[in-house]
Amino acid sequence: MNARSRVGALGKKGNPNMETITFNVQGSAAEPYKVTFKKNDSNFSAYCTCPAGENGMYCKHRFRILSGETTGIVGGNGSEVASVVAWLSGTDVEKAIREVELTERQLEDAKKAAALAKKKLAAAFRD
Repeated sequence: MNARSRVGALGKKGNPNMETITFNVQGSAAEPYKVTFKKNDSNFSAYCTCPAGENGMYCKHRFRILSGETTGIVGGNGSEVASVVAWLSGTDVEKAIREVELTERQLEDAKKAAALAKKKLAAAFRD
């Protein structure tokens, strides 16, 4: 089931500003994982029922949706990805995502530099 809801004044923690969007995402398991995003004023949280998500680890399903991807979303609410992405602005989650992206680019640059250094070493052996 895909869902979007706004919890009313008597809802969770009495906050009328809480919004929730849940996606069913087909992963490696037979049953799709439930990926849930919650926005409560400036607080943003994301949950996934995949093994990594349930163990509090990095989860590619959450990351893909937060990157704007709809790949694997089943059930027809892929158009709500844009809403979830918009919720990120100014949050600690946005900052952490940017840090992961930067670190991954640096890692790729380091791999290229290491490959070049190995080629130079190989050439030095032939001199």
